[in-house]
Amino acid sequence: MTRKWNLVAILLAVILLASISPAQPAGQDVREARRRVGVEASPAQPVGQDTTNLRETMQQQRIRALQEQMSELKMQHETLVQQLRAIHAAAVKEKATDTAGRIEKLISERQETHRAKLSDLEQQQQRMMGAMRQRADRPERSGRRGRSAPDVELKSFDGKTHKLSDFQGRIVVLEWFNMECPFSLYHYATKPTMVELANKYRDKEVVWLAVNSTNHTKPETNLAFVKEHKLPFPIIDDRSGQIGRAFGARTTPHMFVIDKDGVIVYQGAIDNAPMGKVEANVANVNYVDQALSQLLAGQPVAMSTTPPYGCSVKYAGQ
Repeated sequence: MTRKWNLVAILLAVILLASISPAQPAGQDVREARRRVGVEASPAQPVGQDTTNLRETMQQQRIRALQEQMSELKMQHETLVQQLRAIHAAAVKEKATDTAGRIEKLISERQETHRAKLSDLEQQQQRMMGAMRQRADRPERSGRRGRSAPDVELKSFDGKTHKLSDFQGRIVVLEWFNMECPFSLYHYATKPTMVELANKYRDKEVVWLAVNSTNHTKPETNLAFVKEHKLPFPIIDDRSGQIGRAFGARTTPHMFVIDKDGVIVYQGAIDNAPMGKVEANVANVNYVDQALSQLLAGQPVAMSTTPPYGCSVKYAGQ
């Protein structure tokens, strides 16, 4: 009888777990919010009053979608735990101690998973609300500041995938990278320029991503490079060249800084010293460091464009 009870109780617990649908991914909520607004932002859309209003509406839709997702997650979790506790109580009453122990462990694991998911959703919501508050506190700027970054898919060589819009509310730095290019390699092997900058700003809501558009590069080579040079950021797989062409990346390195509104506020060289050589009587300037400092201080980026230097990007078909 006890063995039969064990099997029945465990089967019921499994059915309950299977009946609870997993929370919808946050990226899917974002896309759904866009469909509700009815407009997909154009990659080259100027930033004016209409665009600002559209972005605010989309952001509000996203926050509401996250709030609905959190409410649904809490309700499903409470229902599940109540049902599992009822099974646990019945098992204890029937002195099916083995089954009771398993169900208790199941409840504990489910609660831990629930807390982690809820925490992730709350952090996303806080970032979005923080970004909205910052935009509200900033004075309106007339005219065009730059073009909106194309909302490309970013799949890293370690298998993780994001949309660029997933990072809205944070500053994003895109670095076009090719370990075979001496100009690019200089900033890793000779001077750890990129790693030091990424570490300097990683706790200040800045996301750093290297993008490799070299058509013949290999995943294992990029993963080995990440490990060898202790990169605190992933390398994005763009062997198709789709991302590079969308941004207009021409050289390695070619840098793009995207502000919290998704606008490209700087594009060009990493600095004014290719291979560490600067013109006589000219101070060495790291343009990306300068742009990030100004953005975080609430100031406009003083120099929005510089000529990029380095090797040409080795796109497929070229």
